[in-house]
Amino acid sequence: MVLGLQHFDDRVGDENGGPRLDSDAGEELMLVERGVAIALGSRPPESPGTLYITSRRVIWLSDTDKGKGYAVDFLSVCLHAVSRDPEAYSLPCIYTQIETEDGENEESESSDTESHGDLELSNVTEMRLIPSDPGQLDTLFGIFCQCAELNPEPQEAEEEENSWFFGNEEMADDGSDSEWQLSENHASPIGYANGDHDLACTVHELRINDQRFEDAEEVESASRNGHQFSG
Repeated sequence: MVLGLQHFDDRVGDENGGPRLDSDAGEELMLVERGVAIALGSRPPESPGTLYITSRRVIWLSDTDKGKGYAVDFLSVCLHAVSRDPEAYSLPCIYTQIETEDGENEESESSDTESHGDLELSNVTEMRLIPSDPGQLDTLFGIFCQCAELNPEPQEAEEEENSWFFGNEEMADDGSDSEWQLSENHASPIGYANGDHDLACTVHELRINDQRFEDAEEVESASRNGHQFSG
């Protein structure tokens, strides 16, 4: 996957068709919203087009220039929010921040260059989607949230796979002397990794060390008693 905003003009059928999806990879169309303008960085909004949100990408296609379109993977969208404050931006919109390959901002000196009159998309770090009907903002935001959950960061996905959970039969044999006890308060459970493997290991090690200290104290006490009897 290439980070950042990309040019996109791969339409299905004629120039009025929608985007061609990567069906082999399981990409599905989640929402189509017409009459959406797009603003990249600090530049003014472009003429309205059609927004396509898929299970993997955000795709915008111009309605006036059939060769113009943009796409960004959800893995590159590091933040999305609803913006209604006119002091932040003049029009209600979905505001997004985009992660780029080199981390440069489109306003930097090195990224002011344009290729054939086009913006260097790989350096764009902010994108605003401006629907003609502001009442659709909450719907768009909800779809963004849903698709973001479908595309977790690779590191987060790996940590989730490595997380662990003890079933009741593994937590205790008779429910009395088990080293691990299932907490009745699931808000702060002990024995649930819940995505925080290090914390669970710390609790586990702490309990083991406590047991070792108790054993050491018993041995020391028995030793003292033995010395007393022998005297």
